Amino acid sequence: MPDTRFTPVTGIDSHAHVFSRKLNLVTARRYTPGYDATLLEYLEHLRVHNLSHGVLVQPSFLGTDNSYLLEALQQAPQHLRGVVVVERDVSRDTLNDMARLGVVGVRLNLMGKALPDFREADWTDFFNHIAELDWHVELHRQVEDLPGLLHQLMPFGIKLVIDHFGRPDARLNVDQPGFREMLKLGGSGQIWMKASGIYRLAGTDQQNLKFARSALSMLEQSFGLHRLVWGSDWPHTQHEDRIGFCTVVEQLQALGCSSQLMRSLLVDAPGKLFGFHSGCELSTPGV
Repeated sequence: MPDTRFTPVTGIDSHAHVFSRKLNLVTARRYTPGYDATLLEYLEHLRVHNLSHGVLVQPSFLGTDNSYLLEALQQAPQHLRGVVVVERDVSRDTLNDMARLGVVGVRLNLMGKALPDFREADWTDFFNHIAELDWHVELHRQVEDLPGLLHQLMPFGIKLVIDHFGRPDARLNVDQPGFREMLKLGGSGQIWMKASGIYRLAGTDQQNLKFARSALSMLEQSFGLHRLVWGSDWPHTQHEDRIGFCTVVEQLQALGCSSQLMRSLLVDAPGKLFGFHSGCELSTPGV
C-alpha cells in the first residue's frame, strides 16, 4: 500500500468518481455520462476546499473494468485510495495487485438489482479473501434492505461501509422500514456510514438537509464518532446540473457538526478506515 506518512492529512473526501466518456460502458446501466470527470479536476477540487486526500470509487456504469481508477491511483499514490467493483470469482492475485496500488475495498452497488444470497459458497470464498486483505465491503442499497444484507455479511468479520446515509427517504420519518434496524446494528463496531449524497435522499433540498441533520445525530449515537466519514460524491452523477463541489461542502457545513465530529468525519475516521496517516490539524473545508 502506498506510504502517506509524509503527506499531512488535512481532510479526506471518502467518496468520489473519475471517468471518461471514451471508456467502454456496461450495456445494463442506469446512467450514461455526457462529460469527463478527470483526476486533474478532482484534485483541484480537493486543493480549493482544503482537502488533502480522496477515495475513488468505481462507478456502476463502468462495471468491473477498474483500469481507469487504477491508473488514477498510480498518478497520485500518496493522496488516493480506491474502492473497486469486481466479479466474485476474481483471482487472489488480481486482488493482491490492486492492493499494492492502493485499493482498500470493494463496492457492491445493488441499486436496481435482485438481492444476492451471500450464503452461497462463491460469496463465502470471496468475502474470506476480502477479510484476509483487511479490505472493506461498501454497500449501496435502499435502507429497507440493508439490515438483512448486514446480518448476512457481519459473520464474515469484514469491515462494512454503507453509502449515502443508507439511502433513506427524507420525505419519511426515521421510523421508515430499515432505518432504526440499521441503527441498532451500528453498535457492532463493524459498520461505517458515509455521510454523503444528501441530495440523493428523495426529498426537497430542505427535507433532505433536515433529515440528514437528524440522521447524523442518531448515527453518531449508535455507530459512534469514529464510524462516520464524509464524502463529496463528486461529480454528483444524475444531479450534476444543479449540484457542485461547493454545494456539498455547504451542505456539510449546514449539518451543524461539533468540531470533534467534523474532525472525525474528515480526518480521524476515514484516516483509519482507508489507511491514511493523520499528520496535522483539521483545516475546515471552504467554499
